[in-house]
Amino acid sequence: MSKSTLLRPQDLKQIASDAEMKKMDEELQYARKKQEQQDELRKAFVAREIHPEAIDRINTAVRIAAERGHHQLQVVTFPSSLCTDRGRSINNADPDWPTTLTGFAKKAYDYYEEELRPLGYKLTAEIVTWPDGLPGDVAMSLKW
Repeated sequence: MSKSTLLRPQDLKQIASDAEMKKMDEELQYARKKQEQQDELRKAFVAREIHPEAIDRINTAVRIAAERGHHQLQVVTFPSSLCTDRGRSINNADPDWPTTLTGFAKKAYDYYEEELRPLGYKLTAEIVTWPDGLPGDVAMSLKW
């Protein structure tokens, strides 16, 4: 039978150091995975196109909203990080906010300009989430 020995303070320091290194490695792996997910989201958002049945979908959605007594409909949400200024223009109600749009949001805005504005619709954008006090998600809403 072997005799047990007490852990020395230097052993405990090494154990704590190893645990801290493991925790830091896990946090780094989590941060990398989160960044990869954000990159994939950005790629998907940029590549997304207006659906060929957009007119039918819009008509159905606005009809249902109108039947419920609503005068607006949220049509697109996306992270403010996908704006060229991270949502500052939208937050400040800058009239040039559409120039900061990228990817699908820009395509949706262009569709609005070409198809919906001439019919009398309005489009607004606002920051709807504030993680850590910073602009989070943007919602674009169609109004009538």
